[in-house]
Amino acid sequence: MTIREALQLGRQRLANSDSPYLDAQLLLLRALDVERAFLFAHPEQILPSAQQRDYQNWLARRAAGEPVAYILGDKGFYDIELRVTPAVLIPRPESELLLEEALQLTVHAHGAVVADIGTGSGALAIAYKRRRPQCAVYATDICEAALAVAQDNARRNGASLCFLQGDLAQPLIERGILVDLLMANLPYIASDELPQLAVCAYEPRLALDGGSDGLDCIRALLDQTAVVCSPGAHVLLEIGAGQGEAVKRLARELCGVQAVILRDYAGLDRIARLRMP
Repeated sequence: MTIREALQLGRQRLANSDSPYLDAQLLLLRALDVERAFLFAHPEQILPSAQQRDYQNWLARRAAGEPVAYILGDKGFYDIELRVTPAVLIPRPESELLLEEALQLTVHAHGAVVADIGTGSGALAIAYKRRRPQCAVYATDICEAALAVAQDNARRNGASLCFLQGDLAQPLIERGILVDLLMANLPYIASDELPQLAVCAYEPRLALDGGSDGLDCIRALLDQTAVVCSPGAHVLLEIGAGQGEAVKRLARELCGVQAVILRDYAGLDRIARLRMP
């Protein structure tokens, strides 16, 4: 089988994928351990039998619905590469909007204390720390397996931060730590919507299920802000499309502040930004 034939096979086998040709390329690149340009420069090169076997096995897994990131074991986010396992949610490009907002809010905040709540793979915390090394960064998660992945990712990316296990901001509250910036990408999908979503088949339910209205975790974290945030602290929350008005209402009720809703490139509600009194 040549490279051209392998890519054609991949496009056929992954016809039900959102991006069959890209998925086939990514799997073939890893099987051959080459750069993308190599595929187009050498379309008639024959695949060695071992690489062909790996590629076809990976195609079968992808055709069954398994995300490419779990098959390959890594995923790019912002300017870093992260190891991912089924213990953590696969980082999404939408979360980069939250990171960019966090970086902008702290562009002059030397020595700020920052927390990433429900860190998962560590994407937000690690990418932030690499860009703001002078800030103290804490990352929490209730899942021990997720924290192990995040700690490994921090080592891989040369980021020095503090990981704490526990529910939402509770580990910080218990230690009397006050933060100047709180960021979180918490579960925000309503429980009854999960069975209809492909993402639920492979990614951890703990990182997806936001309760009956999708806002249980966000509600609980907002309720903690008064005791974990310094006066004037910023809070950034990733939210679901269409949840903006509900989160603004929660911010008024639980924090006594007005939330600003930022939209993603598709024009959908994506980030809630709050400033504590």
